[in-house]
Amino acid sequence: MTEVQKHHPVLLEEALQGLNIQANGKYVDGTFGRGGHSRAILARLGDSGRLLALDKDPAAIAEAGRCCGEDPRFTIRQTSFANLQQAVEAQGWLGEVDGILLDLGVSSPQLDDPGRGFSFQQDGPLDMRMDPQSGIPAAEWLATASEQEIARVLKEYGEERFAKRIARAIVRERAEHPIETTAQLAGIVAASVPGREPGKDPATRSFQAIRIFINQELEDLENCLEQVLKVLKPGGRLVVISFHSLEDRRVKRFIRKQEKGDEFPPDLPVAHIQLKPRMRRVGKPLRASEAEVAANPRARSAIMRVAERLPEGEAA
Repeated sequence: MTEVQKHHPVLLEEALQGLNIQANGKYVDGTFGRGGHSRAILARLGDSGRLLALDKDPAAIAEAGRCCGEDPRFTIRQTSFANLQQAVEAQGWLGEVDGILLDLGVSSPQLDDPGRGFSFQQDGPLDMRMDPQSGIPAAEWLATASEQEIARVLKEYGEERFAKRIARAIVRERAEHPIETTAQLAGIVAASVPGREPGKDPATRSFQAIRIFINQELEDLENCLEQVLKVLKPGGRLVVISFHSLEDRRVKRFIRKQEKGDEFPPDLPVAHIQLKPRMRRVGKPLRASEAEVAANPRARSAIMRVAERLPEGEAA
């Protein structure tokens, strides 16, 4: 079974419905991964439809060449979705995009490859970079960061209750032996955390936190969201699939802000349309069905939000 065959895109049909795909539309898949969402979008496009895909990971770029490289409707760029506007401008599509899809976080093939260092369930080099050609590996950061900085990252990005205790253990351990593998780090965390959350490995939050920090995932997300309105055409859709509260909170806050429109003093009588709302929510947040979670346990934490860009002067 190939890597692509094993990969199951989360909330696939729901995402396609959220994008409201038009056969001749222009779409951006900001997180190509292994191409599950992109291939499904291409299947719904006509000859004049176009899809631009982005990804940091060289393995994703290689897969895009294998699965979609011969399709004249498809373009792939190796870059972060934080560079959304720049990538869309290079296509000559600014303000013309019908839909943007962001499937956040780490992909299943990245988790399943021990050599990438994302998983605490398989031993491998402690890397965690989505683009192994840029930035610093997690092992290098852990070797030099202060105890206070490690604790801050674990608390802020992993919401880890025992962040200080784990950071202290990491600093103590690295003084004796370099921390270079995922098994070493997972063992340090497990020994530092009293008890165990039901159904959750004690290393889950720490690995999440370090991965998010190393890849600047939340900063990239916020930068991308700031560019969405310049990229979408009126009526264009934004679809975001998040896997933890830190991501979802930012997406929810962005959509709410665009629905609300301009800021005015609360005691000033202003009609809603005068606030210039820029987006409207489409439907309620969606989660994976019981059947999907049973088939793909990684879908259990997924939540999808959809918003549509409004024409100028139209109330939400």
